[in-house]
Amino acid sequence: MSKKELRRVPSIRDRVRDSLSEHRNELLRLLSRYLAQGKKILQPHHLIDELMGANRQSEDRQRLQDGLFGFVLQSTQEAIVFPPWVGLAVRPRPGVWEYVRVNVDELAVEELTVSEYLGFKEMLVNGRDEDHYVLELDLEPFNASFPRLTRPSSIGNGVQFLNRHLCSRLFAGSESMQPLFDFLQMHKHQGQTLMLNERIPNLQKLRSALIKAEEQLMKLPNDTLFEDFGYRLQELGLEKGWGNNAEGVLEMIHLLLDILQAPDPATLEEFLGRIPMVFSVVIVSPHGYFGQANVLGLPDTGGQIVYILDQVRALENEMLDNIKKQGLNITPQILVVTRLIPDAQGTTCNQRLEKITGTEHSRILRVPFRTKQGILHCWVSRFDVWPYLENFVEDAASEICAELHGPPDLIIGNYSDGNLVASLIANKLGITQCNIAHALEKTKYPDSDIYWKNFEEKYHFSCQFTADLIAMNHADFIITS
Repeated sequence: MSKKELRRVPSIRDRVRDSLSEHRNELLRLLSRYLAQGKKILQPHHLIDELMGANRQSEDRQRLQDGLFGFVLQSTQEAIVFPPWVGLAVRPRPGVWEYVRVNVDELAVEELTVSEYLGFKEMLVNGRDEDHYVLELDLEPFNASFPRLTRPSSIGNGVQFLNRHLCSRLFAGSESMQPLFDFLQMHKHQGQTLMLNERIPNLQKLRSALIKAEEQLMKLPNDTLFEDFGYRLQELGLEKGWGNNAEGVLEMIHLLLDILQAPDPATLEEFLGRIPMVFSVVIVSPHGYFGQANVLGLPDTGGQIVYILDQVRALENEMLDNIKKQGLNITPQILVVTRLIPDAQGTTCNQRLEKITGTEHSRILRVPFRTKQGILHCWVSRFDVWPYLENFVEDAASEICAELHGPPDLIIGNYSDGNLVASLIANKLGITQCNIAHALEKTKYPDSDIYWKNFEEKYHFSCQFTADLIAMNHADFIITS
């Protein structure tokens, strides 16, 4: 029986170089067809189409497809043609990118860094730029102390990753639990103390109080309501928020005792997920005619509105259920913040406040676009909203705090304009921000990232792409497909 050997996974550069050695003539024909396209960006389907046309002999084509270069082509997301070079951006597996450039005249292959590849791509617009002193901003120091995903298997599991990271810090020493204790002790909602009161001054007293509470709760039926025993827990230092009955409170106490003894990611995630924290949510969607009737089909008005209204109904039900299980008597509030349009075209978009049907505690709050000349009355395309957003942020932040009697616990942005507004409001009010990406115009308009100037007059992509960069990097978490 032959022994299995561990071998180094070849890089994309090695695969291309070896393919050139094995299939020199076939690859030369293929790469020459790419060069014949002139300076341009080739998408994956272009690469495959040329492969089919370059090697009409089925045996030659099959050898390329089944070989190392076939894997490279299947993993290539775009190719840059700038004679005599063909550059490839290859994604061999999720979260992993490699960049190579082939000199077709010399059949030489070189590996590129991200910066080198982007510089090569920009040559399509700028030509051969001989300026070696281009302004370059190094943002890496801002990421120095922040945990970062490094394994492809962690993609899509950001919460679990952060919980593992937090757990590793909680194991660091006797004082490592102090931030969690400080949070529980200072946690309040509109002046109402939750979780812990001043009778528990330190971690040692917390452990003692939890054990005493456990002993008392073990004697009660599981369905005993919190109001029937809550006064005894308050004497120990435990306030509302642990649960609505003996069973729920005991589960939370066991979770925290386990964390204090030996924290693990799953227990920490469950405990944090059951702490009452979100009672008011703002959802931002400025563009289009945001209404509940007679709006679908109007400009910039479609699926995003349907999605948000469905999201609000589900979110309110979830918040009501959580608050009940937490044993609290707090009314949740959800505000959908959008633009007020005086010329409403027969819709309700000229009404400041509108209750959302199918809910009890959710409303649409409309704030007008304001200029030095006054209120803007007509509809504005989503591509033209950028000059109005800074004033909109100031006005919306004031209106939100007035309606909610204070800042919200969470703000959710939608699309580029809503995400930018959410970022600025989150920064102004010091609250948690979520982005929902929806459509990214950079992918809807091919090559608009490099040829953005060609689209600028109509779409103002310089503003939109900058807004995307700001909002995505400022967000605490992002939801996307």
